[in-house]
Amino acid sequence: RTIGDRIGEAKASGNLGNTLKILGQFDEAVVCCQRHLDISREQGDKVGEARALYNIGNVYHAKGKHLSWNTAQDLGYLPQEVKDTLQKASEYYERNLSLVKELGDRAAQGRAYGNLGNTQYLLGNFSEAIAFHKERLAIAKEFGDKAAERRAYSNLGNAHIFLGRFDVSAEYYRKTLQLSRQLRDQAVEAQACYSLGNTCTLLQDYEKAIEYHLRHLVIAQELGDR
Repeated sequence: RTIGDRIGEAKASGNLGNTLKILGQFDEAVVCCQRHLDISREQGDKVGEARALYNIGNVYHAKGKHLSWNTAQDLGYLPQEVKDTLQKASEYYERNLSLVKELGDRAAQGRAYGNLGNTQYLLGNFSEAIAFHKERLAIAKEFGDKAAERRAYSNLGNAHIFLGRFDVSAEYYRKTLQLSRQLRDQAVEAQACYSLGNTCTLLQDYEKAIEYHLRHLVIAQELGDR
């Protein structure tokens, strides 16, 4: 501010916002991220504007998750405040997405699609979540980003469960498992086995379910994860 560096001020505000988000100070975080957004627009900095929109989406997303953890709730029931907060996150991600499309930034589009899928999933809009995660998957494959591809498969599996498409879920979880082994990520491999075990139980394939749950158990023991 002293030297009149507006872009620098914008970036610093964005960094403050992200830090406050991690500290759980969501309302203060929004104020800082909004300042990042306002200055970026004033300076005609499209890249900064896109980042600020994404960061505000992130703050509302984190706040929504935090609120839902702290509210005792029945499955499928979300308090209005949580819904409104997640809806706001979704709106900012949508605005970010249209701007990064305009900028032709495919990697940023991938991140926006993934987050849109996650917010829609939390809102219980499973078909919308699936559409977004499929877009995320396509971009991850385009970049050869195996970790993002693995997350997309996992998210697609989760969403299909809630639509009662257990066989489709199992297929996605198998792909998750395959990739977690390729990535040599044992914790994720264990999670995939757990999900597959539960899905096979829903499909009444109990032999397979036992196999997957035993694999989960073995990895949990290897990792000393009580």
